[in-house]
Amino acid sequence: MDNKDILEKVEKLVKMYELGLLGGEIMPEDNNPNLNKGSIENYNYYTLPMALNYQRNSYKLWESANKTWNDKDTNFVFDTRKVATLNFEDIQKALIKYKVALQANKQTEIWIKLCNTINELFNGDIRELFKINDYDINKIRNYVQKENKKKFPYLSGNKIFNYWLYVLHQYTDIKFKNIEYLTVAPDTHVIKASHKLGIIDDKELKQTNVQLLVIDRWNKLLKGTKYRPIDIHTPMWLWSRNGFSKLE
Repeated sequence: MDNKDILEKVEKLVKMYELGLLGGEIMPEDNNPNLNKGSIENYNYYTLPMALNYQRNSYKLWESANKTWNDKDTNFVFDTRKVATLNFEDIQKALIKYKVALQANKQTEIWIKLCNTINELFNGDIRELFKINDYDINKIRNYVQKENKKKFPYLSGNKIFNYWLYVLHQYTDIKFKNIEYLTVAPDTHVIKASHKLGIIDDKELKQTNVQLLVIDRWNKLLKGTKYRPIDIHTPMWLWSRNGFSKLE
């Protein structure tokens, strides 16, 4: 692994992204109901579906979420306090109507558990999570991924946790501290792009700990450079999704 060579490729990739050569004019999360950025509704909109964002098309997920929000018969699922008062079948019916939940039982259970966590720990307001942790990336990470991992199904995972905070950074009014510690979200596209750029080799690509490897390598490589890990997440994601166009 030649760090200088990789950084030169990163430079080209970011430039291509800035010039619009990788696409990305419309990102998955752009499919939203244009809620007030600082509202509890907006934070819930970008939190609850995120826990179901695994092994699926992100564009389809957020299209489904937006349809669910805009339907008066289903948008109650974004109100954690309301969810707590209803039975499983009613919640499930709303989540599967527009395919927010693809696994009817499992993903409904995840949704309900996350709503319960928000109600129990933060009095129904997910924004309190960030407030009690001083909006500090490292403190939030420790709280969610270590101290209360089981209370945040899937959100506490390496891929989704980082991507969730990245999306909140982009689409809400939150101002994180120590944002340089927000890592890339090692989903399939980011892992493939990392391999293509040489941050991991062929053998490492197939390892079970590849997500942690990708996070660690980018953190180390970009430390002291002009880039933060979050700066290269979207360029890598788009580059992979669009078939790795030649870096120029």
